[in-house]
Amino acid sequence: MLTAAVAATALLLGGCAGGTDEPAATAPSGSAAYPVTAGGVTLERRPERIVSLAPTATEMLFAIGAGPQVTAVDDQSTYPADAPKSELSGFKPNAEAIAAKNPDLVVLSDDLNKIVDQLTKLKIPVLLAPAAKTLDDTYRQIDELGALTGNGDEAAALTERMRTQIDKIVKSVPARSAPLSYYYELDPTLYSVTSSTFIGSIFSMFGLKNVADPADPDGAKSGYPQLSPEALIKANPDLIFLADTNCCKQSPATVKARTGWSAITAVQKDQIVALDDDIASRWGPRVVDLVQSVADSVAKVPS
Repeated sequence: MLTAAVAATALLLGGCAGGTDEPAATAPSGSAAYPVTAGGVTLERRPERIVSLAPTATEMLFAIGAGPQVTAVDDQSTYPADAPKSELSGFKPNAEAIAAKNPDLVVLSDDLNKIVDQLTKLKIPVLLAPAAKTLDDTYRQIDELGALTGNGDEAAALTERMRTQIDKIVKSVPARSAPLSYYYELDPTLYSVTSSTFIGSIFSMFGLKNVADPADPDGAKSGYPQLSPEALIKANPDLIFLADTNCCKQSPATVKARTGWSAITAVQKDQIVALDDDIASRWGPRVVDLVQSVADSVAKVPS
């Protein structure tokens, strides 16, 4: 089971194993003029040996057509399947091991062990792409990666496609006279997310009420509070979303078997949604799939 710190770190680094069979992106155009500056990084030439130590960044790179430029990814980058997975760790980054890959660009989601300073001293360019707080952060990171890798047109097309798809999905769900409430589970010890997080912002687009918000009203827990069983049962959410199906083997069946949970509306009405951990914990192109899962779940609840 994940502690609060581990749960938050897992989200920052992009989640655990899993994925879907979305087709790979097209080849890069390589048409950008260098030097290029984006995300605080300046590159004198198009990078051809990119190392990604963040699963979300890996997904973004392949989605914009920069896959052929990626020579190594971290051990948690499980998507796409043909990403060149290595022994490198994003949780415990090692500067010497990274440098041994001879990268001309390293992409990270978090500056653990002060790895950015270590790589900078080795004159290795580093783009820090932290966990997104909003969809705009996602679009910005995709655009930055597009600019740095010479795939600006592909990146722009991807973000436009994502915006269009998400807008269409959200508008397809009819408005309700009263908002539905939901509980989003990170692990079986009842760590959750509030509306102030990236995940929370996705659910807010559908006008859903987050039962975890009262557990972290001032943000002291960084939007990742742990709920008590008593508080959760009292909150009585209409929907339960499980983001711990892969990591922790949770399912509608395991939730229904929990003591006292039979009193919860979501349990009584079979409104428990099993999500793919990876898609639910990453803020890259497949966030469209998460939005669709939420839309489908909300639409199934009788008005």
